Amino acid sequence: MLFYTWQETLLMVAAAIMTDLLIGDPRWPTHPVIRMGQWINWAVSKLYGKRSRLRSRFSLRWRGIVLTVSTLFLVFVTMWLLLWLAAEIHPWLGYAANTWFIATTIAVKGLKDAALQVYRPLSAGKLDEARKYVGYIVGRDTTQLNESEITRATVETVAENTVDAVVSPLFYALLGAAPLALTYRAANTLDSMVGYKNDKYLHFGWASARWDDIMNWLPARITGVLLVSAAVLLRGCSPVKAVTAIFRFAALHPSPNGGIPESAVAGALGIELGGVNVYHGQISDRARMGWPLRERQPGDILLTIRLLYTVSYLVAGGLLCALCWIWL
Repeated sequence: MLFYTWQETLLMVAAAIMTDLLIGDPRWPTHPVIRMGQWINWAVSKLYGKRSRLRSRFSLRWRGIVLTVSTLFLVFVTMWLLLWLAAEIHPWLGYAANTWFIATTIAVKGLKDAALQVYRPLSAGKLDEARKYVGYIVGRDTTQLNESEITRATVETVAENTVDAVVSPLFYALLGAAPLALTYRAANTLDSMVGYKNDKYLHFGWASARWDDIMNWLPARITGVLLVSAAVLLRGCSPVKAVTAIFRFAALHPSPNGGIPESAVAGALGIELGGVNVYHGQISDRARMGWPLRERQPGDILLTIRLLYTVSYLVAGGLLCALCWIWL
């Protein structure tokens, strides 16, 4: 039977965090998110279709709802059956499979590696190389970015993904082990693929974008508390400014959730995030987060990585303390 006690779930989630910190995203077998993306691409080709530009807003939204519900249902049921089979073969195989799949929903090491790939050439003054690598992790145009803007793009990405790639999947893993954690990852993947406010996906991707907002609402606010706590522990970070920035700037962000981690990191580091971004030639002027108390510099990327890791350690430590309290 695929039902776990709180103690078992806490232990699997703590083990998954350590697995990600040590190993990172698996290269083999194929990462589950790749399979999700393949399904979503196929489903979009069937539901959106070549004539979708002629469809009404209601029709596009309805088709987008079908895409969202079918994807989430398919991922949850598939994972539940797979993990049920593993547990039926042997309970320890069920524990191992759950731990592994939960680890695939987390990307602490992957975020660090991607940010350092930008930081190394940036700190060496190799702007063209840094622009290339930052282009791998952001959707904005990066060909004309200077050092400060490359730093901003990287810090914003790591800050926002502290929710998407760390706290949210762990939150849902605690509620429903790997099946629910993978379901969250499916919602996040849907949003990243069709949740755009452009001519193509404004209505078709509406359900995916809104559901991702709903699933991230509580984890984003937990992340704000964790980032402030991390700022207390790290030299060079201000927890007071992190708290103040959340209350003053977070609501200005276009996302109901993204402004919390971005403003917290901006306040903690004493820098300003947000500003003008260019997407496919279109200018987007984002609300400013934090205060420009000093110029942004490459070292801010390292500080943001330290905040990310400290949040991960706080979560893992909290889970282990909870286990000790329950067992004792």
